[in-house]
Order: sequence, then C-alpha cells, then structure tokens
Amino acid sequence: MDPHLLRTFVAVARHGSFSAAARELGYTQSAVSQHIAALESDLGTALLGRRPVAPTEAGERLLEHAGPLLLRLDAARADIARLGAAPSARLTVGVSPLATGALDRLPADRTGLIRVLDRAAIPAAVSSGELDLGLVDGMTGPSDPLPLPETGPLTATVVEESPLCVALPAGHPLARRTGLCLPDLADALWIDAPGTAVPLDRLRAVCGPGAYRARLRYEGTDVQGLLALVAAGRGLATLPGAAVAGRDDVVGVPVVAPRLVHRVEALRTGAGSPVF
Repeated sequence: MDPHLLRTFVAVARHGSFSAAARELGYTQSAVSQHIAALESDLGTALLGRRPVAPTEAGERLLEHAGPLLLRLDAARADIARLGAAPSARLTVGVSPLATGALDRLPADRTGLIRVLDRAAIPAAVSSGELDLGLVDGMTGPSDPLPLPETGPLTATVVEESPLCVALPAGHPLARRTGLCLPDLADALWIDAPGTAVPLDRLRAVCGPGAYRARLRYEGTDVQGLLALVAAGRGLATLPGAAVAGRDDVVGVPVVAPRLVHRVEALRTGAGSPVF
C-alpha cells in the first residue's frame, strides 16, 4: 500500500472534499482523484462515496489503520534522520498544561522553544521529530506507567508524582471532607476537560462501572479557566492538588480510593539524549 495514496485518502476523508484535500496537499483535484482510484484498485473495493464524499464501510475500517500506520512511518523517518544529525544544543519542548511546573527542572541553557499542547498530541509530536522532548501528565497507579498512545519507540522518564484531588466549589457539601472515593462520585456531574483535568473516559476505565456524566465539556488548556467553571458550580474535576492551591473559591479534596497519583513523564526518542 503506497503511503502517498493513503495520505491522500485520509485528507479527502477528513475534509469530505476532493478539492479541499487537493489544496491541503498541493495537488490538482485530478491528481487526488487518481490517487483514490489507484488505492481503491489496489485494495479491490470502494473506499469513498462520491455524493456526498464520505468513507464507505471499508473506508472507515481503513481509516482506523491509517493514522497509526502513517504516524509510525513519520516516526521512522524522523528517527533515522536524527542518527545523522548533530545533537541540538537547545530543545524544542512540548508540555501539557498540568506539567508546566516540571519546566523548572530543565537546564535553562538547553531550553529553546516551549509549546503548551494538549497532552494527547505530545507523544506523536515527539515521535515525528516535531518536538525534541515532551512533558506529559496523567493519572495512573503508583507503580504503573502513564497510558500513552502507540506512536513509535519512546523512552519515558518519571519527572514527578503528586496526589490527586477532586476540585469542588468552596461551598460544596463535600468540601470539608478529608478524602473522597472516586467511585462514590460516579453519579455526580463532571466537567469533561481532556486537555487539563483527568478525562472522564479515564475515570471510567480506572474506577469501574459508573456514569461520570459530563455536565459540560471544556476544550481549553487554561487550568485557571477550568477552575473558574468549577467555582461557578458547573461540575467537578479531578486534578493534582497543586493545581488547586491558592484559590479561595475552589477546594481540592484528596482522592483516597482507588490508589492513584498524578504523574509527569518526560518523553524522548531512543536517539535523544537524556535531560532529566
């Protein structure tokens, strides 16, 4: 399967348009049509409906494979390129919003560009060579690695661990508790903030059956913006205790069960030099 044809297919499926995909890729619309026809001929099945332009059942299945396949190709190309390149004196660092405190541990003379990114985007950006180093955070068991997407060979180094808490409005009935069990809050209303707080699907995976219903979804990367929503009574959120400190309108009650921690890990490729 030609990866160039596969990239064209992914672009057309994403845009729902041959012309928009052509503009993105720098091809003519005719060339895009030829790519799709060649890929369909190779696989022996139709991948896209034409009116409207949308993946067929076979196309949907191919899309499930296409992202990881193309990412691994990009990761392989970047990894080989690093072998022949001189080590970078100053690093391009990607950091998730709740891992920014770990930046203090980086040598100032090694740090160049710093980009605050959604935590889900960082492993792929390190694998593809877009970042020299990634600082990513998440919730996990004390002895378990962070659950990261499969993007290619990466080396993870634990930078710091801290307790988790449930962020509540200061006047909430549970705000005076000394500890909370997450399964007891499965039927509460939550803010789904995958870029900052612990994502709700992660709570469901770790804590077992339960609704963990989202009252609203926050797609920003500003932690203080999320805490303002908590303070306004829009829902609960699970965060490291340090993220809640210093606010009078939000209380962080420690999570006592299940036994979980907030961890920050530094990600680099095998060809990268250790920093921590």
